[in-house]
Amino acid sequence: MAVTRPALLEGTRPAGVFTRHDIHGDTILDADVVVIGSGAGGATIAAELAEAGFEVVVVEEGSYFQTRDFSADTSAMVRQLYRDGGATMALGNPPILYQEGIAVGGSTVINGGMSWRTPAKILHRWEREFGLAGITADLEAHFARVEKRIHVAPMDPEVIGNDNHLLKKGADAKGWNIIGNLRNQAHCAGSNRCAFGCPTGAKQSSLVSYIPRALHFGARVYADVRVDEITRHGKRATGVIGTVKGSGHQLSVRAKLVVSACGAIHTPALLARSGFRSPSGNIGHNLSMHPNVKVVAIYDEPVSNWKGAHQAFQVREFHEQGLVFAAVGMPPSVLAMSFPHRGAQLGTLMDRYDHMMLAGMLCEDTATGRVRTINGKPQAFYQLNEPDAANLQRGTALLSELLFAAGAKQILLPFHGAADLYTADDARRLLDHAIPARGWEVVTVHMMGTARMGTDRTRDVTDPHGLVHDVDRLMVADASLFPTPIGVNPMETIMALATRNAAFVIDNAKRFLS
Repeated sequence: MAVTRPALLEGTRPAGVFTRHDIHGDTILDADVVVIGSGAGGATIAAELAEAGFEVVVVEEGSYFQTRDFSADTSAMVRQLYRDGGATMALGNPPILYQEGIAVGGSTVINGGMSWRTPAKILHRWEREFGLAGITADLEAHFARVEKRIHVAPMDPEVIGNDNHLLKKGADAKGWNIIGNLRNQAHCAGSNRCAFGCPTGAKQSSLVSYIPRALHFGARVYADVRVDEITRHGKRATGVIGTVKGSGHQLSVRAKLVVSACGAIHTPALLARSGFRSPSGNIGHNLSMHPNVKVVAIYDEPVSNWKGAHQAFQVREFHEQGLVFAAVGMPPSVLAMSFPHRGAQLGTLMDRYDHMMLAGMLCEDTATGRVRTINGKPQAFYQLNEPDAANLQRGTALLSELLFAAGAKQILLPFHGAADLYTADDARRLLDHAIPARGWEVVTVHMMGTARMGTDRTRDVTDPHGLVHDVDRLMVADASLFPTPIGVNPMETIMALATRNAAFVIDNAKRFLS
């Protein structure tokens, strides 16, 4: 009789990777640098510092999995790779669902791999408003280094799926600017499983790029360990204390430099529960989220959205107005959960799954929220403001027009109780009246800004290289650093800033190793 194997294996691991199975009691380690988190920021700074000769320990709350572990079982992948099964939300009206990866490699394991440099206008704003003099020129070399490490490249034409061809068809019909996506991939096979762990290893997430590089240069990675607090002596960070998943054993790391790279939701909570305070009082403030809404278009012909690369194009016609459009294929189980239909009605709708195209938009938000720490745990609060809601409503109308231009016959909207659209005129009429946002389905995967960098210690949380103001030996290396939202996918910006922070540590090694 065949034996069903677990959805995710935990087999032979490379040297330097340790999991809960390797920690048999309370353990104390010593290192030059301890990095909390192994995603875009953590893995990058760990690899850069290890290559420079620093003794580096990476502590990751999630488990360690390999490419062979990623299967077509979407439910299992969501349970294992997403924090809280992807069901976390920022409280507000409407609430905003957000997703975070929880595995070695962090959210890079489950993102779409879009790799874009920070727009020049954003960097110029950071220079002008936050004292980050020279960051535009400074990041140029770091972007190039990151792009080489993660193999940023355009998609091979033969793996562009029909859903993305329809997006381009509609954009071309409207005369709108559409560009090929740049992604961290080496000849993507077009399995469209980016969001659930790449099963081919083509996507160059931190798991298959920076983590192996860090290990090669002697870094150690401890998975299955949740960091409870950053230890300190006075205002100097001295290491971390964490709890091993399952056993409850304690893992302590004593280090000369502590780097928090656990994301814009968890970095402020970790700082708060460790007792650190900023002169600005702004730890956890300034939360940006790039709120996103989607539409589902139904066509007469098969779309087969599960075939082809994830997001092969981006519509940039309205980028200067804060909107970017893209097509995203999702498995039927995930898509079905987003519909308000139930029972036989849902079954009838899902019978047309093969004819569905899912498209959405990124909105460069003007509102900010806050991460509060409640009983040691983070809770995000974010209120979508009227200008951003109006921009998303406008974006929904414009995107629907594009999809009708590509031949759509029906469009399902993300607004509770809203009637389906059947013509481009229906789409244009969406702008006739404001639609109350409280009934919208809003999601995001881009959380930023909660430990904002800048030169003003009375306003900003960290200095221009991520060092927390008024604290010694404590650095941040994740999207918390962003002073503002950036209007594009943030992974490459995080990696470039982490590379820049690492370069500062390397250039000032005596300061950090003494």
